Amino acid sequence: MKRHILIGCFVCVLSLTYRSHAQAVPTASRSGAIQIGAGVTFISPDYTQHYMKGISIYGNYDIGQHLGVEGDFHYSVITPADLSENSYLVGPRYKWHYKRFEPYAKVLLGIGRFGFQSGSFPVPTSYTYFQFAPGGGLDIRATRHINVRAFDVEFQKWPGFAPNGLSPIAYTIGVAYTLR
Repeated sequence: MKRHILIGCFVCVLSLTYRSHAQAVPTASRSGAIQIGAGVTFISPDYTQHYMKGISIYGNYDIGQHLGVEGDFHYSVITPADLSENSYLVGPRYKWHYKRFEPYAKVLLGIGRFGFQSGSFPVPTSYTYFQFAPGGGLDIRATRHINVRAFDVEFQKWPGFAPNGLSPIAYTIGVAYTLR
């Protein structure tokens, strides 16, 4: 009888050690990375023939290996046609890793401000619209903390812009600092 109890206890201890290995936590994992950058933007405006030039400020928070959140602010300077298209966007981003290269795809939502000057005395006027922007691009890791945004393209849609919506394309190149 004592022998059966001793063997039963030994089997229970061995089965518990098997279960304890399944609960190991990796020691070299990170919780996320933050990237903050600035760039030059060229906008093909769909409203006029002239390209708009401006600046962009962008930021990313990578939740895991591939998934993250991106926020963009595009500010276009008043063009020779006295027009501007500014956008404030945020949304999910999915990226891949290949050596130093990080191609990504994103879908952003937000608001856009369309501005123009009118009248004999130019008075700036602007209107705000909902917009969404699918897009993608390529980041290249130059150093541990510096990323170069080789290109970023956003196919913006402003569905509320009368009469048929507005569909500008925004191209951005820039440099970002990454907190790891």
